[in-house]
Amino acid sequence: MYKSLIRPILFKFDPEEVHYFTFNLLKNFGFLTKLFFPKPIEDKRLEREVFGLKFKNPVGLAAGFDKDAKMFSELSDLGFGFIEIGTLTPKPQDGNPKKRLFRLKEDSAIINRMGFNNGGLDAAVERLKKNKNVLIGGNIGKNKVTPNEEAVNDYIICFEKLFPYVDYFVVNVSSPNTPNLRALQEKEPLTKLLSQLQELNSKKEKQKPILLKIAPDLTDEQLLDIIDIVKDTKIAGVIATNTTLSREHLISENQKETGGLSGKPLAKRSTEIIRFLSEKSGKAFPIIGVGGIHSAEDALEKLAAGASLIQLYTGFIYEGPELIRDINKKLLQKGV
Repeated sequence: MYKSLIRPILFKFDPEEVHYFTFNLLKNFGFLTKLFFPKPIEDKRLEREVFGLKFKNPVGLAAGFDKDAKMFSELSDLGFGFIEIGTLTPKPQDGNPKKRLFRLKEDSAIINRMGFNNGGLDAAVERLKKNKNVLIGGNIGKNKVTPNEEAVNDYIICFEKLFPYVDYFVVNVSSPNTPNLRALQEKEPLTKLLSQLQELNSKKEKQKPILLKIAPDLTDEQLLDIIDIVKDTKIAGVIATNTTLSREHLISENQKETGGLSGKPLAKRSTEIIRFLSEKSGKAFPIIGVGGIHSAEDALEKLAAGASLIQLYTGFIYEGPELIRDINKKLLQKGV
């Protein structure tokens, strides 16, 4: 029903406006989803234990969809096994000027240059205090006005304030939409940043997993550096991958827009990176696979390549909540 009836209507309007409209609809009329979408699959065989956390199923929602932790409960009701909120920054910021979100229908893709638009850390924390049983990941970043040499302070602020309210952390230094942010992926600054967060983590009564989200545009040499950094800092794992700057083989008219590309064109590269990290590290750490998952088969490819969990974003927008169910149903059938 989503692809045949709902999506054609939504896709007639500006994508960012549709995003907020859908949020309001789910918030106020979420009970109607039971009429339009099949009941989510719940089965003990889908449970996964990864970096010490128990996930009710391996299909999560990637960061960027529920930036401000406004909809984690309603989105969880659609069948997601976990919800990643953010990217959050210490202070509220508007992000980049509109228009900044573009559909590439012919490519089943999206280009965004949102720029960490969010209402700030404190507002999100107040909403997270109401969470009852949704497994939440906290994706954290730096404010645009914060210079890179002071970036670690922003991540520390986010880590400390979010610590009581999220189950795991994701350090985002891979968004292409904040100027110079990706420079923090270089070995020296990244090792320093993660080491400081791990030091704070070690002082907690109960530590929480810290993951690193990486770009799909890294070279093999840089990916080997990532493996070394994970080993040296002893963080819990990696999320592969964020959006790409590549524009290869696109046919949609919006292909020249600046920003990060997500969706089907990213599928092959993100899977290649998952496989590279898994094989070269000897499966030394868990990987959450994200990028171009538009079908159950796409999800199985990510898991076969070495991912322990997967996340949806653009595929969720194009395929609807049925995609979550299709993936979990296929996993049960395959006994994966």
